[in-house]
Amino acid sequence: MADGKGKSNHYSPVKQEQKQGFAAFIWNGSTKEFLGRTAGSWFKITVFYIFFFAGLAAFFGLMLYIFMLTLNPAQPKWVGKDGLIGGNPGVGFRPMPDQNKNVESTLIWINRNEEKNNSFWAKELTGFFNKFYNKTEQGENPVNCAYGGDSSNIKQACFLDISNMNKACSKENFNYGYEQGEGTPCVLVKLNKIYNWIPEPYNNSKDLEEARKRGMPGELIQNIENMIKKNSNDPVLNTIWVSCEGENPADRENIGPLQYYAPAFKNSEFQGIPAYYFPFMKQDRYKAPFVFVKFMKPQYNVLIQIECKAWAKNIVPNRQDRLGSVHFELMID
Repeated sequence: MADGKGKSNHYSPVKQEQKQGFAAFIWNGSTKEFLGRTAGSWFKITVFYIFFFAGLAAFFGLMLYIFMLTLNPAQPKWVGKDGLIGGNPGVGFRPMPDQNKNVESTLIWINRNEEKNNSFWAKELTGFFNKFYNKTEQGENPVNCAYGGDSSNIKQACFLDISNMNKACSKENFNYGYEQGEGTPCVLVKLNKIYNWIPEPYNNSKDLEEARKRGMPGELIQNIENMIKKNSNDPVLNTIWVSCEGENPADRENIGPLQYYAPAFKNSEFQGIPAYYFPFMKQDRYKAPFVFVKFMKPQYNVLIQIECKAWAKNIVPNRQDRLGSVHFELMID
């Protein structure tokens, strides 16, 4: 509407500048800016971040260097009771079930009539030996240790000759007991490695009283006592004894008789691990010693829960913490 003088009361809209598009953000020719920054601005921020990250890397490297100075590559910083794994060794067993199917499984399930099932367990043991206990893996000139020998040289690992294993638990003899139709499997029991751990064997009658209180089987105690009576200074008494038995009364009825074989004793039974394999001092090509347990007449078609324990004065079996003992199940169809 116009007023009396013929002028309009409407104002002309302010002419707005045209918004810049994305292409102008990439490169603005009028201001010479690339991605919103001039060349000088880009140079300054680049130099800043070069010095910033260089300083950060230098600080990290210095801290890592100082940390490495506190470590000894030849041994752990904390050992024994001060270490994370403590001074009470754990116990392991082989063959293990297929961990890809169930990582928590400890069941050795054997079907005597299925060759594929039996060959799986035999192959597990063969693969374990080929990987860790072959002569090539143990060096060209291994040290052959023996009871009563010189144990002053702990810088070299004792040779563990699996070719010296009793035929009852060898690959050549019914595939460690897993041959089709056999049903007399051998299970390997070994101690886990703890740096500078030295066993304190039960090698005298006084110590056996303590072992009895801790639950060492009476038959094993009797065997050790017979050895002491025969020769109280017998170096073979310096042994970490091993026993396996059913966990419950029904399991003890179904487990049947057992036999024990160690590589150090080719033609006879031996229920333990020689102490001369210790201590583990990170020797080159060191291999954990073991003993084979052979189940002679286990009850078929029954799940048998088994616990194997290692016995020494400084090994305290603890089922809950899985120290000094190992649990597994055996079922033979």
